[in-house]
Amino acid sequence: MDQDLEQMMGLLGEFGPYQMRQFVLLLFAGGTAGVHMLSLVFVAATPDHRCLIPDIENKTTALFNSSEAADYIPRTESGGMDMCHYYGPNETLLTCNDWVYDKTYHVSSRAIEWDFVCSRRWMGAVAQSAYMFGVFTGAVVLGSLADRYGRKKIFYISAVLQLLLGVGVAFVPEYYSFLFIRYLFGIFGSAGSYITGFVITMELVGPSKRTICGISFQAAFAVGVMLVAFWGFLIPDRQLLQIVYGLHSLLLIGHWWLIDESPRWLWSQGRTREAVAVVEKALHMNQGKRESDEAPLDVAHYVSKGRVVDDRNMSLAPNGRPAGASSGGGILDLFRTPNLCKKTLNVSLNWFANSIVYYGLSLNTGKLFGNPFLLLFLVGLVEWPSYMTTVYLMDRTGRRPLISALMVLGGISCITAAYIPQDTTAGSVSATTIVMIGKFLIAGSFAIIYNYTAELFPTVVRNTAIGVGSMFARLSGALTPLISLLDSVDTKLPTTIFAFISIISGLLSLLLPETLNQPMPQTLEEGERFGVGDTACSSCFGKRAESDDKEVTFTEENQMPLANVIPKESKDALRERKSYDIS
Repeated sequence: MDQDLEQMMGLLGEFGPYQMRQFVLLLFAGGTAGVHMLSLVFVAATPDHRCLIPDIENKTTALFNSSEAADYIPRTESGGMDMCHYYGPNETLLTCNDWVYDKTYHVSSRAIEWDFVCSRRWMGAVAQSAYMFGVFTGAVVLGSLADRYGRKKIFYISAVLQLLLGVGVAFVPEYYSFLFIRYLFGIFGSAGSYITGFVITMELVGPSKRTICGISFQAAFAVGVMLVAFWGFLIPDRQLLQIVYGLHSLLLIGHWWLIDESPRWLWSQGRTREAVAVVEKALHMNQGKRESDEAPLDVAHYVSKGRVVDDRNMSLAPNGRPAGASSGGGILDLFRTPNLCKKTLNVSLNWFANSIVYYGLSLNTGKLFGNPFLLLFLVGLVEWPSYMTTVYLMDRTGRRPLISALMVLGGISCITAAYIPQDTTAGSVSATTIVMIGKFLIAGSFAIIYNYTAELFPTVVRNTAIGVGSMFARLSGALTPLISLLDSVDTKLPTTIFAFISIISGLLSLLLPETLNQPMPQTLEEGERFGVGDTACSSCFGKRAESDDKEVTFTEENQMPLANVIPKESKDALRERKSYDIS
């Protein structure tokens, strides 16, 4: 059945007009995911603040830079204002009960309304973490539902719910209800449509286009980040701003009538007639009406093939699995054997590190000196040249050296920026520049890990491996706002933690095997043997481990289609048999 499916999908070509149309429509999900993921950066922005001095000023009329109030504000060791204390009678140090905010950039926000400052800073961090835990839940739950009920259904349900929740959360008046809605918003806002849209694209385009299409989804996410900055600059009111952010999901509402279900998923569910109908529609669009009429798709052939195979599988395997097919692997299979276990742990740390640095830099741009809207816009913009550079280099340098270099240099950039004083214009410009360089580097490594993971693991556990890596990425994304709270202990501590994790993970990735121009493993046994002894050190010193059994290395010169390997007599004999399995 797989051979018939591949033959049918091959008729579409690598990337024709039909795939382009579906791809562009699905890219909108990447943009809306970026908007929703970082919307809280400005909706709940925490501007500079100081204590409201009782009996001296009124909260409605108090000015942040009041010279009269400045005499009552203690100074920190660095010379800045103490944001949480003030001098009371007899110069006693008292804790704030009310605050005055600097409204140069942020006139209205959840943090200003609910005072997410000082002893209540955790409330703002938990609000962002609630969304990230929702993304974590959505990546796990909605992925399984999409495999069971269809990509298109889950895509559209997520699109509708992210619209309703994205607009509705603007009107929630109470903090804990706000947390719950944010959690639900995370499930559908940045997981459901984004992940299913990505999967549909990967199942439609040819192998040579999967890398560029996959990275394009992350580029669309970066556009969403830039839109967060754009609308934040134009709209000062936090409620209207959240409504505008939520309304971006209107871009997905028409997709029920504009996109098609994945033909690969339909075929896998035995719905062959529907799968063939989608491919036939795509062929008409790709080839044009005249050419498609001259070489029409043999619908009856593929529908009958699907039915015959499906009926035979049901009779031979009551559980619905094709007879003789390899059983699918599970999460435990990633840890049963030593080589797969080491690769799984290494790759999981890589996902964790990339995510924690990526979101750490994105969420903390407000702590840099300068216009926060411009800074966040640049943080999103800098990803585009990063992705273009990564696409250019991936097939030239290989995956392993590139991802290692990007993560190590990205970590060094972060820790360097943390120790540059920003009390002067030159210092603040230097720190901002180095942070942008760090974001450029870590965005590139984050793009590589998707493809690298798919190439490292065998087919039977490939989706599972990517799912495990994604879970670690979402976990670190949820922890990032909480780690940022450690700046109350030392302002450099959160960035130092992010940098340390990035550098360690980048060095450990040198222990992974290189996958460039290597055939992808299929079975668990091949996955266990794949890359044994192939590390950066063994490659440099020519000490690549050799297998006891002499095996043929398949290269471009000696690869040939399976049909050319089987003698004609064998193929004729196989055709006469009613069922056979070629592994």
